[in-house]
Amino acid sequence: MSRSPSKTLHSRPPIERMYRIHEIIRTVKISPASEIRYPNCTSIASELEVSTKTILRDIEFMKDRLELPLEYDSARYGYYYTEPVNHFPTVQITEGELLALLVAQKSLEQYRGTPFEHPLQLAFEKLSGGLQDQISVSWADLSSAISFRSSGATITNLELFKNLSPALLHRKVIQFEYKKLNATGYEKRRVHPYHLACISGQWYLFAFDLNRQEIRRFVLPRMRKLEVTGEKFEKPKGFSIQKHLAQSFGVFEGKENHEVIIRFDSFASALVKERHWHPTQVIRELTHDRIEIRMTLNSLFEIEPWILSWGEHAQVIQPPELIQKVKGSIQKMKKSYSI
Repeated sequence: MSRSPSKTLHSRPPIERMYRIHEIIRTVKISPASEIRYPNCTSIASELEVSTKTILRDIEFMKDRLELPLEYDSARYGYYYTEPVNHFPTVQITEGELLALLVAQKSLEQYRGTPFEHPLQLAFEKLSGGLQDQISVSWADLSSAISFRSSGATITNLELFKNLSPALLHRKVIQFEYKKLNATGYEKRRVHPYHLACISGQWYLFAFDLNRQEIRRFVLPRMRKLEVTGEKFEKPKGFSIQKHLAQSFGVFEGKENHEVIIRFDSFASALVKERHWHPTQVIRELTHDRIEIRMTLNSLFEIEPWILSWGEHAQVIQPPELIQKVKGSIQKMKKSYSI
Protein backbone atom coordinates (compact mmCIF):
# COMPACT_ATOMS: atom_id res chain seq x y z
CA MET A 1 0.00 0.00 0.00
CA SER A 2 1.41 3.39 -0.98
CA ARG A 3 1.77 6.16 1.55
CA SER A 4 -0.23 9.32 1.48
CA PRO A 5 1.81 12.06 -0.29
CA SER A 6 1.11 14.54 2.51
CA LYS A 7 3.07 12.37 4.96
CA THR A 8 6.14 11.91 2.82
CA LEU A 9 6.56 15.23 1.03
CA HIS A 10 8.84 17.96 2.31
CA SER A 11 7.95 21.62 2.64
CA ARG A 12 9.90 24.86 2.33
CA PRO A 13 9.01 28.50 3.04
CA PRO A 14 6.25 29.67 0.61
CA ILE A 15 8.19 32.55 -0.94
CA GLU A 16 11.26 30.39 -1.47
CA ARG A 17 9.01 27.80 -3.12
CA MET A 18 7.45 30.45 -5.38
CA TYR A 19 10.90 31.62 -6.39
CA ARG A 20 11.70 28.03 -7.42
CA ILE A 21 8.45 27.86 -9.43
CA HIS A 22 9.40 31.13 -11.12
CA GLU A 23 12.81 29.72 -12.08
CA ILE A 24 11.29 26.50 -13.42
CA ILE A 25 8.80 28.35 -15.63
CA ARG A 26 11.20 31.10 -16.68
CA THR A 27 13.98 28.78 -17.86
CA VAL A 28 11.81 26.59 -20.12
CA LYS A 29 12.71 27.29 -23.74
CA ILE A 30 10.26 25.92 -26.32
CA SER A 31 10.27 26.61 -30.02
CA PRO A 32 6.97 26.89 -31.98
CA ALA A 33 7.49 23.44 -33.51
CA SER A 34 8.43 21.78 -30.23
CA GLU A 35 6.10 19.22 -28.65
CA ILE A 36 7.58 19.61 -25.15
CA ARG A 37 4.98 20.45 -22.50
CA TYR A 38 5.12 23.47 -20.24
CA PRO A 39 5.66 22.90 -16.49
CA ASN A 40 2.35 22.16 -14.76
CA CYS A 41 1.21 21.64 -11.18
CA THR A 42 1.98 17.91 -11.28
CA SER A 43 5.51 18.20 -12.66
CA ILE A 44 6.42 21.16 -10.40
CA ALA A 45 4.96 19.45 -7.33
CA SER A 46 7.04 16.36 -8.06
CA GLU A 47 10.24 18.38 -8.38
CA LEU A 48 9.64 20.45 -5.25
CA GLU A 49 8.23 17.51 -3.25
CA VAL A 50 4.95 19.15 -2.27
CA SER A 51 1.30 18.57 -3.20
CA THR A 52 -0.28 19.78 -6.45
CA LYS A 53 -2.78 21.84 -4.41
CA THR A 54 0.13 23.71 -2.83
CA ILE A 55 1.58 24.54 -6.24
CA LEU A 56 -1.81 25.67 -7.51
CA ARG A 57 -2.22 28.03 -4.55
CA ASP A 58 1.32 29.36 -5.09
CA ILE A 59 0.67 30.04 -8.78
CA GLU A 60 -2.58 31.85 -8.00
CA PHE A 61 -0.72 33.99 -5.44
CA MET A 62 2.02 34.72 -7.99
CA LYS A 63 -0.57 35.86 -10.52
CA ASP A 64 -2.87 37.84 -8.23
CA ARG A 65 -0.56 39.26 -5.55
CA LEU A 66 2.85 39.36 -7.22
CA GLU A 67 1.29 40.32 -10.58
CA LEU A 68 3.45 37.95 -12.61
CA PRO A 69 2.32 37.43 -16.26
CA LEU A 70 1.46 33.74 -15.80
CA GLU A 71 -0.96 31.96 -18.09
CA TYR A 72 -1.99 28.35 -18.67
CA ASP A 73 -1.53 26.88 -22.16
CA SER A 74 -4.06 24.09 -22.70
CA ALA A 75 -2.19 22.90 -25.81
CA ARG A 76 1.06 22.39 -23.90
CA TYR A 77 -0.67 21.44 -20.62
CA GLY A 78 1.25 23.88 -18.45
CA TYR A 79 2.13 27.40 -17.37
CA TYR A 80 4.26 29.98 -19.15
CA TYR A 81 5.12 33.68 -19.00
CA THR A 82 3.37 35.82 -21.57
CA GLU A 83 6.30 38.23 -21.50
CA PRO A 84 9.94 38.06 -20.32
CA VAL A 85 10.41 38.06 -16.52
CA ASN A 86 14.06 38.30 -15.57
CA HIS A 87 13.69 39.12 -11.87
CA PHE A 88 11.44 37.71 -9.18
CA PRO A 89 9.39 40.45 -7.46
CA THR A 90 10.53 41.63 -4.05
CA VAL A 91 8.61 40.61 -0.96
CA GLN A 92 7.35 43.31 1.39
CA ILE A 93 8.22 42.72 5.06
CA THR A 94 9.37 44.81 8.00
CA GLU A 95 12.88 44.75 9.41
CA GLY A 96 11.66 43.00 12.54
CA GLU A 97 9.75 40.42 10.53
CA LEU A 98 12.78 39.78 8.35
CA LEU A 99 15.01 39.14 11.36
CA ALA A 100 12.37 36.95 13.01
CA LEU A 101 11.91 34.91 9.83
CA LEU A 102 15.60 34.35 9.36
CA VAL A 103 16.12 33.26 12.95
CA ALA A 104 13.03 31.04 12.92
CA GLN A 105 13.95 29.31 9.67
CA LYS A 106 17.55 28.64 10.66
CA SER A 107 16.76 27.66 14.25
CA LEU A 108 14.48 24.90 12.97
CA GLU A 109 17.65 22.96 12.17
CA GLN A 110 18.07 21.91 15.80
CA TYR A 111 14.70 20.12 15.63
CA ARG A 112 15.42 18.32 12.35
CA GLY A 113 14.76 14.62 12.66
CA THR A 114 12.51 15.00 15.72
CA PRO A 115 8.70 14.82 15.85
CA PHE A 116 8.71 18.61 16.37
CA GLU A 117 10.16 19.32 12.91
CA HIS A 118 6.94 19.02 10.88
CA PRO A 119 4.57 21.03 13.13
CA LEU A 120 7.21 23.74 13.63
CA GLN A 121 7.77 23.95 9.87
CA LEU A 122 4.01 24.29 9.30
CA ALA A 123 3.79 27.01 11.95
CA PHE A 124 6.69 28.84 10.33
CA GLU A 125 4.96 28.75 6.94
CA LYS A 126 1.75 30.14 8.43
CA LEU A 127 3.66 33.00 10.04
CA SER A 128 5.65 33.81 6.91
CA GLY A 129 2.47 33.79 4.82
CA GLY A 130 0.92 36.66 6.76
CA LEU A 131 3.55 39.36 6.34
CA GLN A 132 2.64 43.05 6.23
CA ASP A 133 3.81 45.31 3.37
CA GLN A 134 6.43 47.80 4.48
CA ILE A 135 9.95 47.32 3.10
CA SER A 136 11.35 45.39 0.14
CA VAL A 137 13.86 42.53 0.23
CA SER A 138 14.81 39.81 -2.20
CA TRP A 139 14.06 36.37 -0.76
CA ALA A 140 16.60 34.72 -3.04
CA ASP A 141 19.44 36.27 -1.00
CA LEU A 142 18.16 35.42 2.47
CA SER A 143 19.39 31.83 2.84
CA SER A 144 23.00 32.94 3.28
CA ALA A 145 22.22 35.83 5.63
CA ILE A 146 22.14 33.98 8.96
CA SER A 147 22.93 30.53 10.30
CA PHE A 148 23.23 28.52 13.52
CA ARG A 149 26.12 26.21 14.30
CA SER A 150 26.78 24.24 17.46
CA SER A 151 29.32 21.58 18.34
CA GLY A 152 28.52 18.40 20.20
CA ALA A 153 24.87 18.26 19.14
CA THR A 154 22.98 15.37 20.70
CA ILE A 155 22.27 12.20 18.73
CA THR A 156 18.51 12.04 18.29
CA ASN A 157 16.63 8.80 18.99
CA LEU A 158 13.52 9.18 16.83
CA GLU A 159 11.70 6.22 18.38
CA LEU A 160 12.25 7.67 21.84
CA PHE A 161 10.88 11.04 20.74
CA LYS A 162 7.92 9.35 19.11
CA ASN A 163 6.92 7.64 22.36
CA LEU A 164 7.83 10.47 24.71
CA SER A 165 6.01 13.31 22.95
CA PRO A 166 2.42 12.05 23.45
CA ALA A 167 3.22 11.13 27.06
CA LEU A 168 4.22 14.73 27.73
CA LEU A 169 1.20 16.19 25.97
CA HIS A 170 -1.36 13.83 27.50
CA ARG A 171 0.33 13.53 30.92
CA LYS A 172 0.86 9.79 30.91
CA VAL A 173 3.18 7.99 33.32
CA ILE A 174 6.22 6.48 31.60
CA GLN A 175 8.78 3.88 32.56
CA PHE A 176 12.19 3.24 31.05
CA GLU A 177 15.69 2.01 31.71
CA TYR A 178 18.31 4.65 32.47
CA LYS A 179 22.08 4.59 32.67
CA LYS A 180 23.57 7.31 34.83
CA LEU A 181 26.87 8.88 33.87
CA ASN A 182 29.78 6.54 34.69
CA ALA A 183 27.35 3.78 35.77
CA THR A 184 28.07 0.21 34.65
CA GLY A 185 24.47 -0.75 33.95
CA TYR A 186 20.88 0.43 33.50
CA GLU A 187 18.24 0.80 36.19
CA LYS A 188 14.46 1.04 35.87
CA ARG A 189 12.73 4.38 36.35
CA ARG A 190 9.03 5.26 36.58
CA VAL A 191 8.24 8.96 36.28
CA HIS A 192 5.75 11.73 35.60
CA PRO A 193 7.18 13.58 32.56
CA TYR A 194 6.92 17.36 33.09
CA HIS A 195 9.12 19.05 30.50
CA LEU A 196 11.40 18.31 27.54
CA ALA A 197 14.19 20.82 26.92
CA CYS A 198 17.06 21.23 24.49
CA ILE A 199 19.86 22.94 26.43
CA SER A 200 23.27 23.60 24.86
CA GLY A 201 22.56 21.05 22.12
CA GLN A 202 21.52 18.27 24.53
CA TRP A 203 17.96 17.00 25.12
CA TYR A 204 16.80 16.60 28.73
CA LEU A 205 13.60 15.26 30.25
CA PHE A 206 12.57 16.86 33.54
CA ALA A 207 10.29 14.48 35.40
CA PHE A 208 9.03 13.56 38.86
CA ASP A 209 10.72 10.31 39.86
CA LEU A 210 8.14 8.17 41.68
CA ASN A 211 10.74 6.11 43.56
CA ARG A 212 12.87 9.06 44.70
CA GLN A 213 9.88 11.38 45.16
CA GLU A 214 11.55 14.41 43.59
CA ILE A 215 12.08 16.06 40.23
CA ARG A 216 15.00 14.60 38.32
CA ARG A 217 16.56 15.34 34.92
CA PHE A 218 17.26 12.58 32.40
CA VAL A 219 19.54 12.80 29.37
CA LEU A 220 17.64 11.30 26.44
CA PRO A 221 20.57 9.39 24.86
CA ARG A 222 20.94 7.48 28.18
CA MET A 223 17.33 6.28 28.12
CA ARG A 224 16.12 3.05 26.53
CA LYS A 225 13.07 0.76 26.41
CA LEU A 226 10.65 3.60 27.11
CA GLU A 227 7.02 2.58 27.65
CA VAL A 228 3.97 4.81 27.99
CA THR A 229 1.53 3.43 30.56
CA GLY A 230 -2.20 4.05 30.61
CA GLU A 231 -1.91 5.81 33.97
CA LYS A 232 -2.47 9.57 33.96
CA PHE A 233 -1.07 12.15 36.37
CA GLU A 234 -1.70 15.77 37.31
CA LYS A 235 1.15 18.16 36.66
CA PRO A 236 1.70 20.59 39.58
CA LYS A 237 0.24 23.99 38.71
CA GLY A 238 3.24 25.77 40.16
CA PHE A 239 5.84 23.92 38.06
CA SER A 240 7.82 26.09 35.67
CA ILE A 241 11.06 25.07 33.99
CA GLN A 242 12.22 28.70 34.19
CA LYS A 243 11.68 28.77 37.95
CA HIS A 244 13.14 25.29 38.38
CA LEU A 245 16.41 26.30 36.67
CA ALA A 246 16.45 29.92 37.80
CA GLN A 247 19.53 29.46 40.02
CA SER A 248 21.23 26.91 37.76
CA PHE A 249 24.09 27.70 35.39
CA GLY A 250 22.80 25.01 33.06
CA VAL A 251 20.66 22.02 34.03
CA PHE A 252 22.12 21.03 37.41
CA GLU A 253 20.36 22.32 40.50
CA GLY A 254 21.43 22.10 44.14
CA LYS A 255 19.99 22.69 47.58
CA GLU A 256 22.10 25.66 48.70
CA ASN A 257 22.69 29.03 47.03
CA HIS A 258 26.25 30.27 46.39
CA GLU A 259 27.28 33.86 45.71
CA VAL A 260 29.82 33.44 42.92
CA ILE A 261 32.33 36.18 42.04
CA ILE A 262 34.75 35.85 39.11
CA ARG A 263 37.20 38.44 37.80
CA PHE A 264 38.36 38.65 34.19
CA ASP A 265 41.39 40.35 32.72
CA SER A 266 41.36 42.85 29.86
CA PHE A 267 41.46 40.10 27.23
CA ALA A 268 38.37 38.22 28.49
CA SER A 269 36.38 41.20 29.77
CA ALA A 270 35.12 42.31 26.37
CA LEU A 271 34.12 38.74 25.46
CA VAL A 272 32.28 38.17 28.73
CA LYS A 273 30.33 41.43 28.41
CA GLU A 274 29.12 40.49 24.94
CA ARG A 275 26.86 37.70 26.23
CA HIS A 276 24.22 37.13 28.87
CA TRP A 277 25.33 34.19 31.00
CA HIS A 278 22.80 34.00 33.83
CA PRO A 279 19.59 35.76 34.96
CA THR A 280 21.20 36.89 38.22
CA GLN A 281 24.45 38.19 36.75
CA VAL A 282 25.76 41.62 37.69
CA ILE A 283 28.86 42.93 35.94
CA ARG A 284 31.04 45.53 37.66
CA GLU A 285 33.73 47.48 35.87
CA LEU A 286 37.17 47.38 37.52
CA THR A 287 40.34 49.28 36.66
CA HIS A 288 42.47 48.65 33.56
CA ASP A 289 39.58 47.25 31.47
CA ARG A 290 38.97 44.43 33.89
CA ILE A 291 35.54 43.33 35.08
CA GLU A 292 33.97 41.33 37.87
CA ILE A 293 30.86 39.20 37.37
CA ARG A 294 28.60 38.14 40.21
CA MET A 295 25.81 35.57 40.08
CA THR A 296 23.77 33.46 42.48
CA LEU A 297 23.89 29.72 41.77
CA ASN A 298 22.61 26.69 43.66
CA SER A 299 25.10 24.34 41.98
CA LEU A 300 28.82 24.77 41.27
CA PHE A 301 29.03 21.73 39.01
CA GLU A 302 28.69 23.53 35.66
CA ILE A 303 30.32 26.85 36.54
CA GLU A 304 33.68 25.17 37.24
CA PRO A 305 34.36 23.94 33.66
CA TRP A 306 33.16 27.30 32.35
CA ILE A 307 35.76 29.08 34.49
CA LEU A 308 38.48 26.65 33.43
CA SER A 309 37.62 27.30 29.77
CA TRP A 310 38.87 30.88 30.23
CA GLY A 311 42.30 29.68 31.37
CA GLU A 312 44.51 32.30 32.96
CA HIS A 313 42.07 35.07 32.00
CA ALA A 314 39.62 34.23 34.85
CA GLN A 315 40.07 34.24 38.63
CA VAL A 316 37.54 32.97 41.18
CA ILE A 317 37.14 35.33 44.15
CA GLN A 318 34.39 33.43 45.97
CA PRO A 319 33.02 31.12 47.27
CA PRO A 320 35.98 29.30 48.89
CA GLU A 321 34.71 25.86 47.86
CA LEU A 322 34.69 26.91 44.21
CA ILE A 323 38.26 28.20 44.51
CA GLN A 324 39.31 24.80 45.89
CA LYS A 325 37.45 22.96 43.12
CA VAL A 326 39.21 24.97 40.41
CA LYS A 327 42.61 24.56 42.10
CA GLY A 328 42.05 20.81 42.39
CA SER A 329 41.13 20.49 38.70
CA ILE A 330 44.21 22.49 37.68
CA GLN A 331 46.44 20.20 39.75
CA LYS A 332 44.90 17.12 38.14
CA MET A 333 45.40 18.62 34.70
CA LYS A 334 49.05 19.35 35.48
CA LYS A 335 49.58 15.71 36.46
CA SER A 336 47.98 14.54 33.23
CA TYR A 337 50.51 16.58 31.22
CA SER A 338 53.55 15.94 33.43
CA ILE A 339 56.44 14.08 31.78
